[in-house]
Amino acid sequence: MTTYDFIASNKRKSALLIAIFGILVIVIGWLADQLFESGGTFLVLAVGYSIITAVVGFYSGDRLALSMSGAREVSEKDNPYLVRMVQNLCITTGMPMPKIHIINDPAINAFATGRDPEHSSIAVTTGAIQLLENEELEGVLAHELSHVRNYDIRIMMLVMVLAGTIVIIADLVTRSFIWGGQRRRKDNGMALIIGLILMIVAPLATQLIKLAISRRREYLADASAALITRFPEGLARALQKIQSQSQPMQSASGATAHLFIANPFSGRLSASLFSTHPPIENRIAALRQMSGPTGM
Repeated sequence: MTTYDFIASNKRKSALLIAIFGILVIVIGWLADQLFESGGTFLVLAVGYSIITAVVGFYSGDRLALSMSGAREVSEKDNPYLVRMVQNLCITTGMPMPKIHIINDPAINAFATGRDPEHSSIAVTTGAIQLLENEELEGVLAHELSHVRNYDIRIMMLVMVLAGTIVIIADLVTRSFIWGGQRRRKDNGMALIIGLILMIVAPLATQLIKLAISRRREYLADASAALITRFPEGLARALQKIQSQSQPMQSASGATAHLFIANPFSGRLSASLFSTHPPIENRIAALRQMSGPTGM
């Protein structure tokens, strides 16, 4: 599989997962209306909440992520090495220059945020700047620029909004069902089945789909970074160094963990079904396959 095939495959899979997510929101709202005969109230609530939350996150999500991570903006005067490297990558890709931030943390990590290439930011830890070689840091930065270029931040924001909507609607329905706050259907057997689905299956399925999309976007950003730098081994080596870390990031937060290039809580934690990131060893293997005879 070539790098281009890998990117196309990841885009198709991500689009399919997001479509499933959207359908799931509608189905949850419809099931809730059927359960309580609310005439479409839950469906309207689900759609309305999704739209409002998406708009708020669209315009303020990046500032919140940077603030929670303790990132501070820097200029070329502050860190010419980092800024010029990002400038060179932006020239290569034809992207506008993002705002560059540094997180004072000895762990190797980085993340990107922003609603589009014109309104984006990249945050890099001091550990990444100090411990990575030029080609390794370039691979990490290319990965983060790829998230911006592929509109991954916008996609993940949409995913998180849809996931939050499903969980909230399921919780409201469950509470209403338990406490009898809504008029119940005469068919209590069916109502119980629907209530159990909303209470258990829907939130679990939502979490799994959200994490699956997050992992697919990481693979896509890795492939895109390899295409930008033409040197997949640089990012592969950086991921190896991240994997060898034993200490979590000091400024890590569960709310922003999915944004980072690797799990910020521990470099040695292997990815599982409930991880926001795919196994690092799998990512390294995929990158090294791209540099082989069937890759780039």
